[in-house]
Amino acid sequence: MTAALRTPVADLPDDLEDAIRRLKRERNAVLLAHYYQEDEIQDLADHVGDSLALARIAEKVGCDVIAFCGVHFMAETAKILNPKAKVVVPDLAAGCSLPERWRADEFAAFIARHRTQHPDLVVVSYVNTSAAVKALSDVICTSSNAVEIVAHFADRPVLFAPDRYLGAWVAKEAKRPDLIIWPGTCVVHEQFNAKALAQLRVRHPDAEVLSHPECPAAVLEQSDFIGSTKKIIDRAIASPAQTLIIGTEDGVFHQIHKTVPGKTLIQIPGMDESCACNRCPYMRLNTLEKLYLCLRDLAPEVTVPEDVRVRALVPLARMLELSS
Repeated sequence: MTAALRTPVADLPDDLEDAIRRLKRERNAVLLAHYYQEDEIQDLADHVGDSLALARIAEKVGCDVIAFCGVHFMAETAKILNPKAKVVVPDLAAGCSLPERWRADEFAAFIARHRTQHPDLVVVSYVNTSAAVKALSDVICTSSNAVEIVAHFADRPVLFAPDRYLGAWVAKEAKRPDLIIWPGTCVVHEQFNAKALAQLRVRHPDAEVLSHPECPAAVLEQSDFIGSTKKIIDRAIASPAQTLIIGTEDGVFHQIHKTVPGKTLIQIPGMDESCACNRCPYMRLNTLEKLYLCLRDLAPEVTVPEDVRVRALVPLARMLELSS
């Protein structure tokens, strides 16, 4: 549920974008935004990227404040990698269905059960997890590098969590049919409708289909290209096709259209075509008004207990080390 604004609308500045730029300078703040954010937030950001790119930037950026427009686990990751910076977000309710659907204690029990059978088990956790889950993991991955990370442990049993569709795709691409997969799903990508995609392909025979690996297998099987958010954007720009059918959150359309404005972009419909179910409800909680307030008040702040941060840093650092 959207958090109420802390300031009456009448008290907000007339030019929010100019006020946000001014506060960034005054606070020595850097604004990081994910590709699924609203267009106006992406345009104000100092850096726009996917989870892997934003993690790398957060680790090295020199500033007093990181204002993170994404979801909660991304801001936690920034805090883990850059503990000296104050990390603030527009809305603490901007979470993610993957970490919210499973708890660290459940995951710890799942790991323990499989470690009794596989003492040399490697736990690879998707970045879309809480800091507490990262602290239980051996290495973190993103959709950009998940296949590369799993392939690195070719001689050891691997437990992959928490997205089962991404896990199934990684198992196939890395030739690891023995991959142990936690059965989670993304509330956005699981909604993409394979039947509707088949109908779109008939109506647009020259279109290229680009899908995120968190989509169900029935969608991926009909896709011409499968990749992370950044890889989808890059392929959409480079593709000779003038019509692109895209299986991920439509926040990516903004960056594509900035480079190739003439291309037609069509999002794969969701299971319920009467709603915008394939728009991330969490990402869209962030607004310009809330961004202004978080920079003005330096709140809400995202913190991570130091013992958890230290343990979660190890698998995150290993991911950055292993990623090409």
